[in-house]
Amino acid sequence: MAKQKKQRFEGIVYSTSDDFEYAMEDGLDADETLPNAQQKLKVGLDKKQRKGKVVTVVTGFVGSHADLDALARTLKQKCGVGGSSKDGEILIQGDFKEKIIQYLSSEKYQVKSFGG
Repeated sequence: MAKQKKQRFEGIVYSTSDDFEYAMEDGLDADETLPNAQQKLKVGLDKKQRKGKVVTVVTGFVGSHADLDALARTLKQKCGVGGSSKDGEILIQGDFKEKIIQYLSSEKYQVKSFGG
């Protein structure tokens, strides 16, 4: 897949001022990962658009894509199944909701359960 080119300064088209400076937002960068104690993760089950097969979904991770992939790899190893991480979510094949909640709690993440 080709990477999409992202506009550097969204919303600014043109400025006539010679000394105009672009103001960047002072928010959390996408590359900064919050410590485990500050992460608020939600764990639930989903089977929509998956032909009736159940997957465990972990959402709410704030941090870099590499750290998300590392957490997904660890969860897949703990459960002994496959899965993926994309769009800020971790998908684990099968019903491993309780096992994942226990592991994330032991790693000092703030975990909440959602769904049935």
